[in-house]
Amino acid sequence: MQSTFDERNWLSWLVKVRILILTLLLCIQLAVSQLTPSHLPFRLFLSTILLWYTLSLFYVLMLSFWREHRLQASLQVLTDLVMVSLVVHETGGWDSSLNFLYPLVIIVAGILLPRVWAHLVAALAFILYGTVLELNYYGIVRSYCLTHPELKALQGIIFVNLFAFLAVAYLASLLVAKLRQARVELKDTSGALEDLQILHENIIQSISSGLITTGLDGRITLANSAAQKLLERRADQLLGNPVTGLFLDVLPNGESRMHAEVRFDTPGAYRKTVRVRVAALNVPDRGPLGFVYALDDLTEIRRLEREVRMQDRLAAVGRLAAAIAHEIRNPLTSIAGSVSMLSGAPQLSEEHRRLLDIVTRESQRLNGIITDFLAYSRGKKYHFDKADLVRLLEDTLTLVRHRMTAENTGIIIECRFAATEAWVLADGDKIKQVFWNFAENAIRAMRDGGNLKVAIERLGNDWQVSFTDTGTGMTPQQTEKIFEPFQSNFEGGTGLGLAVVYQIVQAHDGKVWARSKPGQGSTFVLRLRRLDAESQVVRTLETEKNSDTEFHGVASVELAASAAEGRPRG
Repeated sequence: MQSTFDERNWLSWLVKVRILILTLLLCIQLAVSQLTPSHLPFRLFLSTILLWYTLSLFYVLMLSFWREHRLQASLQVLTDLVMVSLVVHETGGWDSSLNFLYPLVIIVAGILLPRVWAHLVAALAFILYGTVLELNYYGIVRSYCLTHPELKALQGIIFVNLFAFLAVAYLASLLVAKLRQARVELKDTSGALEDLQILHENIIQSISSGLITTGLDGRITLANSAAQKLLERRADQLLGNPVTGLFLDVLPNGESRMHAEVRFDTPGAYRKTVRVRVAALNVPDRGPLGFVYALDDLTEIRRLEREVRMQDRLAAVGRLAAAIAHEIRNPLTSIAGSVSMLSGAPQLSEEHRRLLDIVTRESQRLNGIITDFLAYSRGKKYHFDKADLVRLLEDTLTLVRHRMTAENTGIIIECRFAATEAWVLADGDKIKQVFWNFAENAIRAMRDGGNLKVAIERLGNDWQVSFTDTGTGMTPQQTEKIFEPFQSNFEGGTGLGLAVVYQIVQAHDGKVWARSKPGQGSTFVLRLRRLDAESQVVRTLETEKNSDTEFHGVASVELAASAAEGRPRG
């Protein structure tokens, strides 16, 4: 394919050069005929040039539909030899100054045709040129020569041109052979360079870590597939933009700091944490051209670390609650009973009765806190069964609406369910408790009314339920600790509601997180695996177990579930 393409280009180039030369010859001849008297047959010369023009146009048309380019090249070279011989004859034979056209045709033959053809064309050019001179010398055809040399001089002219033609053929074929060899070597080198470039690009694109390169101005020049996936942006959204605009924290500069942990917000409103390592992009003899940033996703690791810390705190709180709850409840019961008996004494004044009422209320509140402690610390029993999240949400929101109507809260609930059914394997009552806690926190955050948007959608193998309010919002510090015990942001709260929610979600192997900004409301998100996806994971695990893979027991279940999860974390 490549050789055919090259021959076609050379043939097109030959036609253009031929037309250019013919135009120059015609213009020169017109100028000579106008400025000086000439004995040359101008009409015959003009007819020959026009015939040559016509043949060139015919070759242009033939080039578009005839694919035998090698045969076309041979035909054009032979035609040019004949036309050059006619022009040499009409311009004076041995007196003609246009015999230089023969070497041009020989050079073209050396370029377009195999090497032996250059010598054959040179021999044919010698024969034609000698024939023209012999015919003119002996008067067989009409001669337009101004002089009449001796026979030996004529033979000398013929043989000098023979030597010249053969020399041109040899040099042209030699140079063309060298040129073709250089082209082959260049093609091989270009192919090797292209293969090396493709290999390097494949290596860069196959690296599991994100890789970003920038110029000295800090604008991104390359981002591999891992970086695009990690940043959740396409290449056209990254290239040419400042790398510092992607992250919330200051990037390492490669001098005082070589690596750092930074955060960024994805287009999906999730915040991720990455470790960034930077190095100068140096090229020998050119110095630094930019910087290379390597990105490693630490979001999941940091999430697991937070979960471990939270589990430790929850376990400590559970042990503390179990240890002191019974010790507090017994005296508290005695106090409450004694106060109840004192409140019935007739000699108490109104002030004393108010004091006793305060003691009673605070005793009841303290009893409620202890009850929550005991509920939190005791191991919960779950009854997993097929459950529809849509129905559970509708039941919970019905109770919430009745409460808000009774209390005249001024809160409007908007529902956006992307499915009519959302089946999961769960304890329905416990999931209702999660929804109730989300709604309770949203109502408390909107004291002056607002909108509560409840949505459920399908994301991959999961169902995602979100509660979004227009309340006061939370700071990043509050958001990070919102599921820890005793982190209530509301007056009178024990701070155990969302801690219980976290326990329930963990028991369901789900995910829960919160997103919030001060003054912009909060969003609580719950993700549970779809029932059909859960069944598929179980079948996969059974297959792996039957095939006796290297993963066994609980570790195998956890790794397979983690691999199948593939969803962003809060």
